[in-house]
Amino acid sequence: MRSLAGQVFLLQAVLVVLLVVAAVAALLVQANSSGAQEARNRSVAVAEAFASAPGLSGALAEEDPTEVLQPLAERARERSGVDFVVVTDTEGIRYTHPRPDRIGERFVGTTGPALEGEVVTEEIVGTLGPLVQAVVPVTDGDGTVVGLVSAGITIDKVSSGVQDQLPLLFGAAAAALLLSMAGTAVVGRRLLRQTHGLGPAEMARMYEHHDAVLHAVREGVLIIGAGGRLVLANDEARRLLDLPPDAEGRHVRELDLSPRTTRLLVSQRPAVDEVHMVGDRMLAVNQQPTDRHGGPPGSVATFRDSTELRVLSESAEAARRRLKLLYDAGNGIGTTLDMVRTAGELAEAAVPRFADFVTVDLADAVLRGDEPAGGTADMRRAAAAGIRDVPAFYPTGESITFLPSTPQARGYRLGHAVLESDLSTAPGWRRQDPERARDVLAEGVHSLVAVPLKARGIVLGVATFWRSEKPEPFDDDDLSLAEELVARAAAAVDNARRYTREHTMAATLQRSLLPRALPGQEALEIAHRYLPAQSGVGGDWFDVIPLSGARVALVVGDVVGHGLHAAATMGRLRTAVHNFSALDLPPDEIIGHLDELVSRSDQDADEDGAPDDAVGMMGATCLYAIYDPVARNCVVARAGHPPLALAHPDGTVEFPDTPVGAPLGLGGPPYETAEIDLAEGSRLVLYTDGLIEDRGRDIDVGLALLREALVHAGDASPEEACDVVTGALLIERPRDDVALLIARTRALAADSTAVWEVPSDPAAVSEVRAGVARRLAGWGLEELGFSTELILSELVTNAIRHATGPVGVRLLRLERSLICEVSDASSTSPHLRRAATTDEGGRGLFLVAQLSERWGTRYTGTGKIIWAEQPLPQT
Repeated sequence: MRSLAGQVFLLQAVLVVLLVVAAVAALLVQANSSGAQEARNRSVAVAEAFASAPGLSGALAEEDPTEVLQPLAERARERSGVDFVVVTDTEGIRYTHPRPDRIGERFVGTTGPALEGEVVTEEIVGTLGPLVQAVVPVTDGDGTVVGLVSAGITIDKVSSGVQDQLPLLFGAAAAALLLSMAGTAVVGRRLLRQTHGLGPAEMARMYEHHDAVLHAVREGVLIIGAGGRLVLANDEARRLLDLPPDAEGRHVRELDLSPRTTRLLVSQRPAVDEVHMVGDRMLAVNQQPTDRHGGPPGSVATFRDSTELRVLSESAEAARRRLKLLYDAGNGIGTTLDMVRTAGELAEAAVPRFADFVTVDLADAVLRGDEPAGGTADMRRAAAAGIRDVPAFYPTGESITFLPSTPQARGYRLGHAVLESDLSTAPGWRRQDPERARDVLAEGVHSLVAVPLKARGIVLGVATFWRSEKPEPFDDDDLSLAEELVARAAAAVDNARRYTREHTMAATLQRSLLPRALPGQEALEIAHRYLPAQSGVGGDWFDVIPLSGARVALVVGDVVGHGLHAAATMGRLRTAVHNFSALDLPPDEIIGHLDELVSRSDQDADEDGAPDDAVGMMGATCLYAIYDPVARNCVVARAGHPPLALAHPDGTVEFPDTPVGAPLGLGGPPYETAEIDLAEGSRLVLYTDGLIEDRGRDIDVGLALLREALVHAGDASPEEACDVVTGALLIERPRDDVALLIARTRALAADSTAVWEVPSDPAAVSEVRAGVARRLAGWGLEELGFSTELILSELVTNAIRHATGPVGVRLLRLERSLICEVSDASSTSPHLRRAATTDEGGRGLFLVAQLSERWGTRYTGTGKIIWAEQPLPQT
């Protein structure tokens, strides 16, 4: 009996060994064939899960998709166990890769079918060894392929699972051997009661171990029988699917699962990582039939919770929206150098994507271009925006003094953002204006963030973000986003503030340098216009300068550029023109002196010889014209300036051909003059190039429009003509400064002039005095007889004694003055001096200076003229 039991035991042992060997061989053969399939299934599952993640198509449209997708892809790779998760564009350029140095390179693999919407799987030999990779398309809302997702895993990693099963297999073989020994022991116990083997307790412990493993795994497992009834469900499946306690044994349709999940389980068709929504969970479902290799009919389904991947996708989408808001704000805030407009752009950028209402308050000093002084929260509402109109908010433009307890005052004083999560329990905010606070709360506003506009360490104002529609209050993340938004706006507001300050300074300087009122003169009826450019203060100027002999100088100039330097250069040139005009020089000489002044200034600007725009004069043009009402002519010289326009009394308009020299400071040939005879009532039109030139209009078109406007003005007054010209040529505010001067000529009546030729004989002086007395009596100016005779006696006597050539005397009677002129052919100018008590002479010019209001000398082509001007008696 003992030998029979031993033989039975030996036979059973041999059978077990053969079965183990066969199982190992079969498992290895199957591993070779199913390892690739398992690698393919897992790669496809991971790629499809990542490709269908919410927000992926939006992330691909970002400016830098790698910043958003690389951390997500790495998390997915680590959690899924694959070797890589790569996202590419439609050209195959990688956005993600486990090795960052390969981002931006072309993906290695087949992408053509995936671009057509298909799933591609292929086996390749990569740097990691033999592997299987899957390529899945990423589509947007309308089904267009916008990118690709590839996941791959090495076959060795999958096959390693088979190696891990070998110990289990050998353990199972040992268990089988022990079971055989137990059977042999039972038989032997019946026969010889001498066999040792495995007892029932050991078998029970083995089954308990398998049951513990089944319920401990982190994937839900369902075993479905042939009739669609649930055979087994582990604990994780019960939790994920919320199965009832008596689920096992019931039909799948009776388990209250989603229709899609129920159809999949009943059909028992193969499925690989199909995404099913079960409640608020996103589950990846895998299902395989159990009868493929001769097993019992039915199927096994596993469920893996992929909700965390969705949470990560939602976090990525939130980050994308935040970056998009900041990007749009960066492009939309600070488009102009206007503080109020910049504040409005901040409010518009934040509504409604970040806040339901936004108010921006700036300190009054900031709006004036100054830096705010002290910590007082005296502000003015610069801008407001919202999803609807709320009358309870302070209106735009209103002055507001925030109490120290308000979030706005605290943020302004402390220089950092203040968060009020619940306005209904914020007494400091309500104390500012209880009635307004009640109305604001009635509109549903429940939370705010007050952020100071801070630039270069200076707090310029406060931006307040209000929330009403979204029930959640602002949180710390919202606080940081608000600070980033306001930081961008604060820099733009500070730039606008500094521009406003500089513009105000330049405008003040320019206003102080331009003539505030035209000087009194009788030769011309004059009107003028000055229009600053959009870009700020420029260097255009005009001037009217009375000269001797009732003549008047008209000047128009243009300095290149804008800003303080242009205005200062204009002031220097205008002062120089006045000084040169006081010498009674002709126009070409005055322009020549200006050219020399500008050239010398540029040469002296930098000791090294390099022009310094911050010190030297800029390029400039100038037109200088002198009108003589007695001769009724105009002498013109110009340096690079547009020609003057002449409107005749009959309505015709022309641009007289006057020589043009180089702009000031460039040097070149001497400047020339042109003399134009004018009929009484003619209009001289002087202007700068901003009137006739524009980006969309060249100078010829501008001159034609100016001609038409002057013709249309007809015999209108200079004031009316200025309005007609500016209205016709300046539809909008000009891009360049515009100076316009229109002068209508007057002529001195013949009976207001008296002329004498004086022989070179001292005895002729008495005859001149007598003639002058008679003419003054005829004019009703006997009161000026003594002083005039004394002035002429001195001037004529000096001319006869010291000068050469013929001597002439001319009297000009104007409305407010009497001018005496004595001409000769000498170029020697007399000088006023103080005579000593012992000197016999030298007091004549002193008497002339005392008796006249003004006197001086001007040179002509044939000599000089000494003149003296007396005011007429007041009647």
